[in-house]
Amino acid sequence: MCIRERTERFEREMLSPYAAFSDASRGRPVTEEPCMVRAAFQRDRDRIIHSKGFRRLKHKTQVFIIPEGDHFRTRLTHTLEVAQISRTVARALRLNEDLTEAIALGHDLGHTPFGHAGEEVLNEIFPLGFRHNEQSLRVVDLLEDGSGLNLTHEVRDGILNHTGPDCPFTLEGQVVKICDRIAYINHDIDDALRAGILTPEKLPADYIDALGKTHRERINKMVLDLIDNSQEKDHIALSPVMQHVTDKLRTFMFENVYIGSEAKQEEGKAKHVIKFLYEYLNGHPGLLPKEYLRKARDMGEVRVVCDYIAGMTDRYAITMFTDLFVPRSFRIFE
Repeated sequence: MCIRERTERFEREMLSPYAAFSDASRGRPVTEEPCMVRAAFQRDRDRIIHSKGFRRLKHKTQVFIIPEGDHFRTRLTHTLEVAQISRTVARALRLNEDLTEAIALGHDLGHTPFGHAGEEVLNEIFPLGFRHNEQSLRVVDLLEDGSGLNLTHEVRDGILNHTGPDCPFTLEGQVVKICDRIAYINHDIDDALRAGILTPEKLPADYIDALGKTHRERINKMVLDLIDNSQEKDHIALSPVMQHVTDKLRTFMFENVYIGSEAKQEEGKAKHVIKFLYEYLNGHPGLLPKEYLRKARDMGEVRVVCDYIAGMTDRYAITMFTDLFVPRSFRIFE
């Protein structure tokens, strides 16, 4: 018995009957020989964490565009917080932690530079529309490593359906979908307080009293509720009371942080950068990297320009915009 088979047997013996089992995966787009050491979802997790798209998340906006402080979240730290919370829930419910972690680590690979501002403008100008969850799937299916990462169906489904109306078919994917929201609501409150956009007094007293006055307390209360309400069930959900509190707190964040606050004052400029890059690169496709030019033969130039821009970090987009549109000073060396 190899190490992988031992892991698969352990899953069968120890995990909940509602868990996704590695040896029962629905498979990959292209069939591969199993690894002797790692089970299927472990391999997916490793492929994601070693990808270029994952590394670029460290320089992509969460809420604050290119924050100067060292302690504000980026898309990478958000992803890691989602993975940590999701694994805690998965372990408590005896679900497959490897699958949960793989979905969590890959769920935002398709996010644009400048966060949701970038997503909004690409959705406006790209003829087919743009959704970051669909782009995340596109990254792992087609773009990363030239031909995609060939991930399992369970991971791909969890990535695609981590947001929006559709529900992942695995409980592990459902865990990530809810924990993504738990993570960003709470860490965005934390960052908004740090930035002075919110003060403790501005937080809605009823919901803070229900959840707790500290970041730690609020996450703990939500996570415990999620675990208690999902034990030995075929679906994952917060209790109705906690769901109501969470929805109201999310609405508060949209009204006070996500829309129209000081955190968003640079979004107009960010959208301007992406729009200009999109229009210019469509008019000058020769500026695209060689691997994108090769893809353009099959996918079309408009599609690959969108892919290229979506993959940019904040700083790369700004640097390219500066090089293309901002005149450089003329220097004379004497």
